[in-house]
Amino acid sequence: MADELKRGILDKISAAADVAALPRYELPLLADEIRQRLVDVVSQTGGHLASSLGVVELTIALMRVFAPPADKVVWDVGHQSYPWKLLTGRRESFHTLRQFGGISGFTKRTESEYDPFGAGHAGTALSAAVGMAVARDRRGGDEAVIAVVGDAALANGVTLEALNNISDTTKRLIVVLNDNEMSIGGPVGALSSHLGRLLSNPRYNRWKGAVERLAHRLQLGRLRAPYHRTEQAVKSLFLQNAFFEELGLRYMGPIDGHNIGALCDALTIARNYDRPILVHVSTLKGRGFRPAEQHPEEWHGVGKFDPLKSQDTVQSVKRGYSQVMGEALAEMARNDTSLVAITAAMRAGTGLDSFAKEFPQRFFDVGICEEHAVVFAAGLATEGLRPVLAIYSTFLQRAVDCVMHDVCLQNLPVIFCIDRAGAVGNDGPTHHGMYDIAMLRCLPGISLLQPRSGRELVQMLQAARQQDGPVAIRYPRDNPPADEPEELELLPEALEWGKAEVVESGDGRGSEHGFVAMWALGDCVELARESAALLREQGIRVEVVNARFIKPLDRELLAKQAAAGAFWVTIENGALAGGFGSALLEAAGELAVSSQRVLRFGWPDRFVPQGTVDELRRECGLTAPAISEAVVAAMVGLKSVKAEA
Repeated sequence: MADELKRGILDKISAAADVAALPRYELPLLADEIRQRLVDVVSQTGGHLASSLGVVELTIALMRVFAPPADKVVWDVGHQSYPWKLLTGRRESFHTLRQFGGISGFTKRTESEYDPFGAGHAGTALSAAVGMAVARDRRGGDEAVIAVVGDAALANGVTLEALNNISDTTKRLIVVLNDNEMSIGGPVGALSSHLGRLLSNPRYNRWKGAVERLAHRLQLGRLRAPYHRTEQAVKSLFLQNAFFEELGLRYMGPIDGHNIGALCDALTIARNYDRPILVHVSTLKGRGFRPAEQHPEEWHGVGKFDPLKSQDTVQSVKRGYSQVMGEALAEMARNDTSLVAITAAMRAGTGLDSFAKEFPQRFFDVGICEEHAVVFAAGLATEGLRPVLAIYSTFLQRAVDCVMHDVCLQNLPVIFCIDRAGAVGNDGPTHHGMYDIAMLRCLPGISLLQPRSGRELVQMLQAARQQDGPVAIRYPRDNPPADEPEELELLPEALEWGKAEVVESGDGRGSEHGFVAMWALGDCVELARESAALLREQGIRVEVVNARFIKPLDRELLAKQAAAGAFWVTIENGALAGGFGSALLEAAGELAVSSQRVLRFGWPDRFVPQGTVDELRRECGLTAPAISEAVVAAMVGLKSVKAEA
């Protein structure tokens, strides 16, 4: 009995129905316990903290009013679903959040029946919810379908397409607009301004509050229908031509997103409404944890931290490749007024903070609208400007058609700086940056590069500026090699276009064990050197090449190595299917070299799970011992085939 009394409210929750059964006075206590658990766990695992802290009361209210998993609650992006996970049977495993073999940092259908749709990129929830609602209508079901969409995702093209389609496809759908006035960085765009006006109209909010207090005392009952008609009529006096009403959704709000009672009342009305309805909820990103409230952008996604030492400090940003790119671009822009920079809600993450401050009229943050970012860049290029689009690899996936149709087909000089390229980690497969090579390499006219150092990144930016067509430069999140100078100036020496760099020479002469030409991309060069050292211990001569150019390949060096009887090994931080190794394999065929003399290493043709980089590399055989062992086995096998022949 004593142990039972010591248990908190959260520890008694195993399903959404348990939340619905709690007495009202325990709900604020539950919210406090959820926030404490979030900080405790995320401080050990890293993750998306600020967004999850902001939706605690909303999560509780959804479970009070609706009956998931029968009712479908679809979270856009899904990184704000940590409270949802805690309350839907994943409390005891929550400490494994984002860990190898643990629960996902996003919603995931295979993880729980409470996650009706998986997500990791913004803007998909509403389209998925419309599909679920139409499927329900066709089979005659009565469950509620709720899409929880953030204000930043609202401006995403997919969300706007879904909004346009709702009134023509279903009569029952609930959209909860979680408005925290943030994307990852600050708010941008006309829609954000419109939402701000809705939140801040004092006359409307005073009137709305008075009517809601009266309605609460009357408990509505038979007066609900005339109340709705009166509310809509008066609302139109204050919020003329409201955007959502014009699209066929009844607009309700704004609602205090941290008042559980008000949220439950609004969601109850929405549940019983007979047409699509949007509930506008105002929340504070980072609620309940002061550093996250004060600096929501820095605390959007965090690594491990000490909660006691983080109360008044903002996490410092390491000077990685992103910062090198931003500094170099700003330096170039001082002497080239045609250079402009674009990002899609990732100003700080892509290293463009300094550029934006120095050149505010030449910097454009378009929000979570990657397709628009690419076509916008193409339009700028047609008029003589030189746009540089800095974008994460995982988010560029959304705009590949635009890269092909609007940039490559017209051979426009757009520079794509692909950040987090090759990245894998605890965010899992929705955010792994391993597909950009395969997606872009097949597009005619585009050049694709990867540096192995900050110095090379600067050289590549300078060289890309001189090209007449599109250029994509991919680089990881990590820091450049430690032996580089802190300040990287623009370099007078030009990068020879299309030429690889021989990092460790093998003299081109094969020993009795053969001659290995090991081609690696960027941050994989060091892995290639470690593998080469192990091979040399076994008497194998190895030449290590920093490829630098994925497209165009250095055909001259390949031909020279082919003439020396090279056994080629490729190491890349991208997907093997269609990747850099495939490019070299194609070149080998053109040089009449057998495919048996090419061995490729990279991420396998399956979705790689979440985990640390080291864990995932070990699982996928991307370590020096595994590579050297596989190379020896392949060469022995090739020798056996020759002997039999």
